[in-house]
Amino acid sequence: MKKVLTTTTKFHRDAEERLSKAADLILVSPDHEEIIKKVRDVDAAIVGAGIFDEEVFESANKLKIVSKFGVGYDNIDVEAASRRGIYVTIAPTPELITAVAEFALGLILSLAKLIPPANEYLKGEGYSRMRRWDHILRICEERSQPMMNLRGRTVGIVGLGRIGSELALKCKCLGMKVLYYDVVRKRSMEERYGVEYVDLDDLLRRSDFVSLNVPLTKKTRGLIGRRELALMKPSAYLINTSRGRVVDQKALYEALKDRRIAGAALDVFEEEPIPPEDPILKLDNVIVTPHIAAASAESIRSVSLTVCEDIMKVLEGKKPNINHLVNPEVLEKH
Repeated sequence: MKKVLTTTTKFHRDAEERLSKAADLILVSPDHEEIIKKVRDVDAAIVGAGIFDEEVFESANKLKIVSKFGVGYDNIDVEAASRRGIYVTIAPTPELITAVAEFALGLILSLAKLIPPANEYLKGEGYSRMRRWDHILRICEERSQPMMNLRGRTVGIVGLGRIGSELALKCKCLGMKVLYYDVVRKRSMEERYGVEYVDLDDLLRRSDFVSLNVPLTKKTRGLIGRRELALMKPSAYLINTSRGRVVDQKALYEALKDRRIAGAALDVFEEEPIPPEDPILKLDNVIVTPHIAAASAESIRSVSLTVCEDIMKVLEGKKPNINHLVNPEVLEKH
């Protein structure tokens, strides 16, 4: 019986039932030493959390495919896998793309409409005092966070890939002006949907909301630091549903604490889970969520089934879906 290691507990039962007919599914903690120990005699791996680096691949005697449970594969050393002829795949399902884009839009709406502070106020001291909305609006004025309409506002999308493109369309439907920055210019999107391509500095200067939708790479690590934050409007908000290390978190904390930008909404952090003593958690102008943007029921099921399909193909001696393959150069070795 083939063996498949997984470091995610999210694997959907429909995919698990299908995969169990061809292999034993072994759940392993994301602890690095545990992965190294367990990966030695498995044929495939499903990667959620945990690092799959040179040391892990060196220990893998039978590994044929590593399938990322999602689309962000920065915790997989693709070069190390490729040298050994191991496929690396991702699961860019429409359901996942929609889940993250909708979540990013939800964060934008929460910031604009002051939903979290209003909720906290009414559940706390405000319930006994509030007869009208005067008190919550006064608090928001003190924080320089007025409630606003999105129509006519400008959103800057950093990274117009699958998720960034869907977010752009949703924002356009709300009457927002959409700017974007990407290493690859998307002229078809500009012509069809009226989004505007600008450089990163211009985007930061002009946007009311800046949404980060880029993968974590050597070029995007620390992409938003002190200099970039200083370019943003004092009334602007930063939204990050990509990867925590795209932002210099210490610089962001200082900018938020000093009210150099109005606020932020973060689903990802430099260290995950974020330590409870992290000072960014104490700020009143930040919305934080525990890396759940992609965790819709539809997304989890579709990603699980996609991962299952690619793994089963490889276990049967076939090739994974070419559109899911991160390292197509490996095809020449099979």
